[in-house]
Amino acid sequence: MDPISERLRARHPQRIDLSLDRMRTLCAALGDPQHRLPPVVHVAGTNGKGSTVALIRAIAEAAGLRVHAYTSPHLVRFNERIRLAGKLIEDQALNAILDRIEAAAFHSGGEATVFESTTAAAFVAMSETPADLAVIEVGLGGVLDATNVIERPLLSVIAPVDYDHAEFLGTDLAGIAAEKAGVLKPGAPGVVARQQEVAMAAIARAGAAVHAPLTVMGVDFDAWAERGGLVFQNQERFLDLPAPGLAGAHQIDNAGVAIAAALELDLPEAAIAEGLKTVRWPARLQRISAGPYGEAARAADAELWLDGGHNPHAARALASFLAERQARAPRPLALICGMLANKDAGGFFAALKDSQATVFTVGFEGAAADPAALAAVARGHGLAATPAGSVQQALDLALRLGAGRVAICGSLYLAGQVLAADRATWPD
Repeated sequence: MDPISERLRARHPQRIDLSLDRMRTLCAALGDPQHRLPPVVHVAGTNGKGSTVALIRAIAEAAGLRVHAYTSPHLVRFNERIRLAGKLIEDQALNAILDRIEAAAFHSGGEATVFESTTAAAFVAMSETPADLAVIEVGLGGVLDATNVIERPLLSVIAPVDYDHAEFLGTDLAGIAAEKAGVLKPGAPGVVARQQEVAMAAIARAGAAVHAPLTVMGVDFDAWAERGGLVFQNQERFLDLPAPGLAGAHQIDNAGVAIAAALELDLPEAAIAEGLKTVRWPARLQRISAGPYGEAARAADAELWLDGGHNPHAARALASFLAERQARAPRPLALICGMLANKDAGGFFAALKDSQATVFTVGFEGAAADPAALAAVARGHGLAATPAGSVQQALDLALRLGAGRVAICGSLYLAGQVLAADRATWPD
């Protein structure tokens, strides 16, 4: 664990407690930095939030803007969560801001959670560093997420809504969508990804309630892959663009949402094209060729992919990507999977049941599912599955058995462990 993360875990409650009262009190003690941010693009949703943030940031930077970004969770170092005008926040600056956060929390009589503290730190850092735009990702939900003390975003974005975090958001898709739609604010336009009908209805109701005009994918604009590139169309424009530099067919939709957001921000077509080409976002169908895992796969002439998706919706995207690659160039396929114990492992493996992959299940630091229990769930969905003692052991076994394509998947925490193994694979 990196020093900043150790500090936060030692000094702040680890619980998730969805409420804005503590956050408002803490921000008030800090001089309300959330009111002094550059113009904000606020991004909510279940899957694709991080990719959409990365795409919007890449496009805006290609247009010459200085862009702040706040995302979660981090993979290797806490600093990944806060990007100031294009660069990750430095340890010294971050520790100094955390000192101020802790002093403010003490004097205000509050006990902020880790996420509330880190969100406040991001707001302080962003309010004190000049920039043209701040792209801020919701942590969990929307209405009561700590980031939702932002009252006047320039633009709200809602990525695809699906089931996740049932212990906090429930299992009613309309209710989950209404929670995510809490980022819609009076008069501020919203860009909405393609949604299931019940989710879209809830989002539309929330938008109407606050008079937020919505631009909806599949209704007001669309994007699709064509001739190795991406085509975007809305009521005024038809753009022939490069494919996004992120793997997977689902990234076409994420890119379409980002393009719609970029047009709302009046960014030029040349910047949109450049941003699509240059975007990077780790642990989302990332090809790994460096570090001990990448070197082992390369020595065996095998592909190695890393994906942090951890719910059934993300598993369907992974299954689609793997099926496409298998159709183009068939290879024996292996999955190395680890998941948090509170995730829907059954739904995850159900989405991958037709992959004909050999599955190796692993644990990782934290509240991971037991590998033997996870393997049993995978076998219940018709997949050959074996628990392994570590990622390295699982990879060695998969390669010895002839796997030519391996995907490490199931958790961003597992993905972070893989990337942390070598400095060459740390996100920057």
